Amino acid sequence: MSIPGPQKILKTIGALWLSSGNDEQPIGISNSCPLSEVSCQAKFDGQDTCCFNYPGGQMLQTQFWDVDPAIGPDDAWTIHGLWPDHCDGGFDQYCDSKRKYSNISLILVDAGRSDLLDYMGQYWKDFRGDDANLWEHEWNKHGTCVSTLEPHCYDDYIPQQDVVDYFDKAVEVYKERNSYQFLADAGIVPSSRQTYAREDVENALAKGHGAPVTIRCRRGAFNEIWYHFNIAGSLQSGKFVTSDPDGPKSNCPAKVRYPLKRPQHDPSKTTTTHGSEPTDPGTPFAGRGNLMVSTLNQRRGCLISYGTWYTSGTCATFHADEKSDGTFTLRSSKGPCSFDEGSFTCGDDVHNPSQFTAKDEKLSFEGKTAFYADKAPKGWTQSKIYPDAEGHAIEIEITWRA
Repeated sequence: MSIPGPQKILKTIGALWLSSGNDEQPIGISNSCPLSEVSCQAKFDGQDTCCFNYPGGQMLQTQFWDVDPAIGPDDAWTIHGLWPDHCDGGFDQYCDSKRKYSNISLILVDAGRSDLLDYMGQYWKDFRGDDANLWEHEWNKHGTCVSTLEPHCYDDYIPQQDVVDYFDKAVEVYKERNSYQFLADAGIVPSSRQTYAREDVENALAKGHGAPVTIRCRRGAFNEIWYHFNIAGSLQSGKFVTSDPDGPKSNCPAKVRYPLKRPQHDPSKTTTTHGSEPTDPGTPFAGRGNLMVSTLNQRRGCLISYGTWYTSGTCATFHADEKSDGTFTLRSSKGPCSFDEGSFTCGDDVHNPSQFTAKDEKLSFEGKTAFYADKAPKGWTQSKIYPDAEGHAIEIEITWRA
């Protein structure tokens, strides 16, 4: 059994401490809040903003349809975020620098919410392949501006419980708004050739939501949906009430494209076709490719030509040179690569390249597919990669992108 994280331990202690109170009240949330006032509908007149979302009273649950590159399942929109907008279309951003976090995955794991993290890994996707960076951005920019999530609003605040509550609610609302199905029920499906009337798209989504929605387009292609809500009570435990949009309107033309994510079967065609075959991804660690880094099963950047881990720049092209014994060596534009000096390094001064194998399509060194770093890179900061865990806190895996 795994050792519980500090948040999970604190949560258990908090549950025991509060067990003699109101059994229906979520742990850590103030029990002094009425649920009668609905944000944006009730005039603000000094109400407790721990009970009443203000000034960000309208919540937008936003979803993406990314096709270039294709992100997420072929039959599902993905989560963009949950945004607290003012009731007039304006909004605040980056509201609390003291609660700016860059380790969302670890926060969720420590809180015992690996289930939530796994779901986000499937449906809360970044088009650049850096899901963790998108989650960090959404919390820091929007989550910190939800008034009911401020730490003083909790009767028994557990560190980062506000972060967990934000992502938990965003996913919960997303699950209740199956955009792909809303559209498919109206005969609107992704197509490589068909276009749809914007009005028909908006009507199909409004029917599923119970109120008008805002759709957004990029170069005439339908790629984003904003579902609008007011909240009776706090974001954590209140009721989301469908509402009309009160901010920017659709930028879509009268006829919109709803493109296929991947060029295979086109569900809009009435005859059976097989489409084009998917591109062969190539043999792992053969020929030329990129070394992609993952942490906690989430893609997080890649290696650059000197052999360091990076998240903000262009991935280096590595060459895998196969040996007669089934192993291979790696080299970049800087030279051969090796762990001889402790960390992974590529350069002309490497005279004894390390030998690797592929195991379960992951890079393997001395029989192990786990590598380690001291910290995750951010911005222009790079991180060195090590072959063992000694003194290095972050475990990573490296895969091949041909």
